[in-house]
Amino acid sequence: MTPQSPVLRVLLSLCLILFFSSAATSAKKKPPLKPVNINTANSEELQQVPGIGPATAQKILQMRKSYGAFKSVDDLLAIRGLGQKRLDKMRKYLTVGKAVLKPTPPTNAPRESLPKPP
Repeated sequence: MTPQSPVLRVLLSLCLILFFSSAATSAKKKPPLKPVNINTANSEELQQVPGIGPATAQKILQMRKSYGAFKSVDDLLAIRGLGQKRLDKMRKYLTVGKAVLKPTPPTNAPRESLPKPP
């Protein structure tokens, strides 16, 4: 068969169509069912939001670690590469709630209140 063959052209066209349609389908994310709390979410949870990939998720986590809890979704505008248009598209999938603090046991508890070993 030569490249001019109609059968070969049809096969090549079908291959290209299948390739690009599967690439487009895999590129679309299914958005989260409820808004993601940017003060408690981990990287995987953040990446469920359309517009947030691994690099942006890491930037959000790093900013949260460095500066503390976010007060507003608009605080994300401080992240390099994240502009107003992109944030507006993501906003409905994001929320800001209280950061969950892990309880720490008191360090100066009296000895009487500590359980005795058996």
